[in-house]
Amino acid sequence: MTLKTEEPREILLSIRDLHVWYELRRFGFGRVGSVKAVDGVSFELAEGETVAVVGESGCGKSSLMKTILGLNIPTSGDVVFDGKNLSQLNNKDMRSYRFEVGYVQQDPYSALPPFMNIEQILEEPLIISGVKNKAERLDRIRKVMGEVKLHPPEDFLTKFPHMLSGGQQQRIVIARAMILEPKLIVADEPVSMLDASVRVEILKLLHALQEKYNLTVIYITHDLSTVKYFSARIFVMYAGNLIEKGETRRLLENPLHPYTMALLAATSDPDARNADSFKEVPPGEPPSLVNPPKGCRFHPRCSHSMPGLCDEKFPPDFEPEPEHFVACWLYQPK
Repeated sequence: MTLKTEEPREILLSIRDLHVWYELRRFGFGRVGSVKAVDGVSFELAEGETVAVVGESGCGKSSLMKTILGLNIPTSGDVVFDGKNLSQLNNKDMRSYRFEVGYVQQDPYSALPPFMNIEQILEEPLIISGVKNKAERLDRIRKVMGEVKLHPPEDFLTKFPHMLSGGQQQRIVIARAMILEPKLIVADEPVSMLDASVRVEILKLLHALQEKYNLTVIYITHDLSTVKYFSARIFVMYAGNLIEKGETRRLLENPLHPYTMALLAATSDPDARNADSFKEVPPGEPPSLVNPPKGCRFHPRCSHSMPGLCDEKFPPDFEPEPEHFVACWLYQPK
């Protein structure tokens, strides 16, 4: 997919030194530590930009996502959306903020209430947001169902979620996320529960909606094989930190951080001729976020670790290539 060269755009979302720690308590009383799920994350997203946040399970992707959605309260740091700091919003303003952010869940079957038909599911956010006219609500429902390629809408409105295929269910989830015309969409592993035959189809649908409405999209995933269909930039997350950031094609063709290389090595190879070949991956497992290692959090698994440096100091972001940042001491200026 060819990425367009665009003029500089306004910053819509700014994450500034964000920390999200969960307290651990013994028997519900004494504090015994914290899970450092997000630990010093910073980035900016422009209007109409798409990014993928990738990393293995437990790296902090979901905690980051829930904080952006306003479901987690940051331990420290700021989430600034369209010039407004979320931590300074009152209940009314936070409600308005949530109307501007759409959420596409991972499991469409679990995300859709089984006791409501499709019309009721899509009508509910319109009622909550104050659209009182029934005819207007139905017009918007039909429009958004057309956008997600469910034709004709009348064939689906009276059906319940269990009567739809997995791909159709996910299209309804996307329609619900789009129906309030948000500025930002957070898509949490939106194709991981779907058959391989429909994954690219759903990603292309999201990409088409993003381009048509100039949406800013955050695509959360652990699968680097799908990001090339959708995102303009990739943020690689490990143990609560962003350790590499760059333009999608450049990062996939020339990964810099040893962890990013490991993620790419673990990506499924569709070529049957390589079925019996195994690429070398780092030993061990991700560290505990209760007591993460000192210095670079990847150093206990890294074959390039330098004693006295990687195990002592957390690396800053270096820029070995233009707009390609990596938090790794291998790339410090000589």
